Amino acid sequence: MKKYIFSKTARMLLLNIVLAIVALSMVLPFTWMILASLKTLAEVGEDSWLPRVFQWGNYVEVFNIRGIMFGRWYWNSIFVAAWVTFLQVFTSSLASFSFSRLQWKGRDQVFLMYLGTMMLPGLVMMIPNYQNMIKFGLIDSYPGLILPAAFSAFGTFLMRQFMMNIPASLDEAAEIDGASKWQLYWDIILPLSRPAIVTLTIFTFMGNCNTMFWPLVLMKSKDKFTLPIGILAFDSSQGQQTNLLMAAAAMSVIPMILVFIFMQKHLVKGIMLGGVKG
Repeated sequence: MKKYIFSKTARMLLLNIVLAIVALSMVLPFTWMILASLKTLAEVGEDSWLPRVFQWGNYVEVFNIRGIMFGRWYWNSIFVAAWVTFLQVFTSSLASFSFSRLQWKGRDQVFLMYLGTMMLPGLVMMIPNYQNMIKFGLIDSYPGLILPAAFSAFGTFLMRQFMMNIPASLDEAAEIDGASKWQLYWDIILPLSRPAIVTLTIFTFMGNCNTMFWPLVLMKSKDKFTLPIGILAFDSSQGQQTNLLMAAAAMSVIPMILVFIFMQKHLVKGIMLGGVKG
């Protein structure tokens, strides 16, 4: 018995050590970025991680560099990510309601076909999406960035799995009380799906804040760049001023951190319940 307890303790200790090493490997690059953003340009290439004097003015200087519209790009990224998140959550919830709560011929087959689109790489879909944007006159526009990302097979799958676990007796009780399908969706199913909605909101917002390829292809006007594209222009125009580049990169993660902090209590619950087969 003692041998078993010792063996179990040793395994747990080993597991904790491995997890600590993995966590440290993820934290170190972020730590270096923060510390580099507080150095002078000459100090960035030195072996010492800590700056001699913390250069807090680097964060202010990022907004004042001539030819760099950092504040505008920052707003563009948040604006586009917020709209994509709202539309994707709304369309995914509608589709998942149809796939999980309504009965219609070919429902499961259509759902499998919808899931099949997840196997297509994003780069493959970029050319037809770009042709559609040309056809609708949405090149170099915010709707061109937002609309192609407003629908998500992953979001539909996540929310459908969650909705499948909501008792069907609620539907029957609502129908007996005279509720329409829209009232069933809006007043009953959607509020009960809050953990899945929060989970999808976090994933979608974080993913779209960092998206780069589609804005790089679509946007032509400098004042409409999103932050990832703007940081590229920042780097080239400033001649590899790494300290200012790191300050800009550090500020770019603030919206994602805030969204995660405010919504994290629902994240694990949404993932766990959404992964249960209905």
